[in-house]
Amino acid sequence: MAVSEPAFTMGVEEEYLLVDKVTGELASDPPESLVDECAKVLGEQVSNEFLRAQVEIGTRVCKDISEVREELKRLRSGVIGVADGYGLAPIASSTHPFGDWRNQDYVQKERYEGLARDMQAVAHRLLICGMHVHVGIEDEELRIDLMNQVRYFLPHLLCLTTSSPFWQGRDTGLKSYRLTVFDALPRTGLPEPIASWSEYQRMIQHMTSSGRIHDGSKIWWDLRPSSHYPTLEMRICDVCPDMEGALTVAALFQCILRMLYRLRIGNQRWREYPNMLVQENRWLAQRYGSSSELVDFGKRSLVPLADLIDEVLELTAEDAEALGCTAEVQRARLIVQRGTAAERQLSVFEAAGGAAAGDDAFRAVVLDLVEQTAAGTS
Repeated sequence: MAVSEPAFTMGVEEEYLLVDKVTGELASDPPESLVDECAKVLGEQVSNEFLRAQVEIGTRVCKDISEVREELKRLRSGVIGVADGYGLAPIASSTHPFGDWRNQDYVQKERYEGLARDMQAVAHRLLICGMHVHVGIEDEELRIDLMNQVRYFLPHLLCLTTSSPFWQGRDTGLKSYRLTVFDALPRTGLPEPIASWSEYQRMIQHMTSSGRIHDGSKIWWDLRPSSHYPTLEMRICDVCPDMEGALTVAALFQCILRMLYRLRIGNQRWREYPNMLVQENRWLAQRYGSSSELVDFGKRSLVPLADLIDEVLELTAEDAEALGCTAEVQRARLIVQRGTAAERQLSVFEAAGGAAAGDDAFRAVVLDLVEQTAAGTS
């Protein structure tokens, strides 16, 4: 049976950390009423995350990137407005530069209590935030096929979003330390190639019947079929303080999937590489971010990210035009040129006196993140 073209609709989820607007310190005990007030303004599109200092927003189903932009503006500004009444502000950063997970408590909800019991200290360390991008692909077999192929591009997308160079008051030397924390959980990392939708369903059934998971939402891979929507969900990325950066990566993921679909209907496909190889690029992306060189598996050599992004933009030019997001994806070149949020945090830290300035330098980083997160929302 012929497969009709996917809708390629979009949805974006972002997680934020709540900080004191003056000191930059992480909000260790934010009032429960804060999220309740956010819900009055934004409805079910805002919720708690595992730790009390975190909130999560999710856009509606959007037909194109312009709708995603308006949704993110509305959701970010809504959280900012409510948090301001408590002397707090959200930061779209995957770690807090000097926050300590040991001073945080988790939200008292059944699903989070279960996570804490099951994962113990591994869960309590989850003082991290990410960005998830959903793209609508209604056909289940096509969803699995494209998931297998698009794994190759995940490190490229991570390179463009890194925002977690600091952890508990230390420069980690990595641009995305978040993933080193998240990878301590089970069922994380790159998905293995899967033969079919039925094989995926059998895997989930094995896990649910054994009592290990309730449903597919507890599969925390970098990329997965959503357990609730007919979408492919990309989860590898750090959250972007710069809203335009988030839009660029979301649009680029959408374009890559459409490009792979075009290959398929032309009886072609992107070569699938073993996880060992893609994992090496994932590590390079974590370590170096936008200054990365990644392995080109065809050439068997390291290639600068700038060249790889040029190649991806060329491959997807037709798709960007069809989807109305040429300007957004072209901005990927600017991100490579000027660096991601990780590079900016390190630069602000040094400009504020670096390690010699101690807490003052870290505060400068957080307050800059507050400004970046709010930019473009009014």
